[in-house]
Amino acid sequence: MSVAATQNSRTMLNKVPAVTLVFWIIKILSTTVGETGADLLIFKLHWGLALTSLVMLLPLLLIVILQLRATRYVPWIYWSTVVMISIVGTLITDNLVDNLGVSLEATSIAFSVLLVLTFGIWHAQEQTLSINSIDTPKRERFYWLAILFTFALGTAAGDLVGESMKLGYGVSALIFAGLIALVAIAHYVFKLGVVTAFWVIYVLTRPFGASCGDWLSKSVAKGGMGFGTLGTSEIFLVIIVALVVYLTLQDRRQLAAAAR
Repeated sequence: MSVAATQNSRTMLNKVPAVTLVFWIIKILSTTVGETGADLLIFKLHWGLALTSLVMLLPLLLIVILQLRATRYVPWIYWSTVVMISIVGTLITDNLVDNLGVSLEATSIAFSVLLVLTFGIWHAQEQTLSINSIDTPKRERFYWLAILFTFALGTAAGDLVGESMKLGYGVSALIFAGLIALVAIAHYVFKLGVVTAFWVIYVLTRPFGASCGDWLSKSVAKGGMGFGTLGTSEIFLVIIVALVVYLTLQDRRQLAAAAR
């Protein structure tokens, strides 16, 4: 095999979408669906935590294989992967806390350490953590591992603030929204690095979205709006699908223009 062919087999087009307003909207909606979707299967359908966790592993595995086999960013595959990782990341934390009795504080610390280690090894081997260069299989594997840990960490941190500290879902959402705003200010005003700002906000949008999901779905008696897990999940999934269709059409137009 020639050197050129070897390089082509190891490199591909960037597999991550541009970070735009639509990106963050779908990301937050995905985290909300991860929270409400897991609750729907566990409590409303009475699958239980253990069964739900096992059942979700198969679709996660299938969509991750599709994503890793793709040679470029494909909107519906990418965002399906994000939604599934959101659900499974939530379930991992729930299993640690509810089934194994690990405290939310310990869970938050453990996933923080795992995320930092992932970034450290990723940067040591690739010299970058930029999502604008997810263009090799190794970088993509690091990327999705980091995404999984951000969801698991965000779930633990969100539950810690919203439940253990008894601040309520609405207040919890406002706290995380405020932290996201502070990071954005640090980036745009005080020149915090774009890579650092992205990953910090990516972590924070998980508990923000989860808190919003709980606030919308939980009963009024529990401090929520009472829309239910099914209603909240359906509404947010419809919005996600509509935005992914929009991104798919946009992607096709860009490919057609590039082929001319």
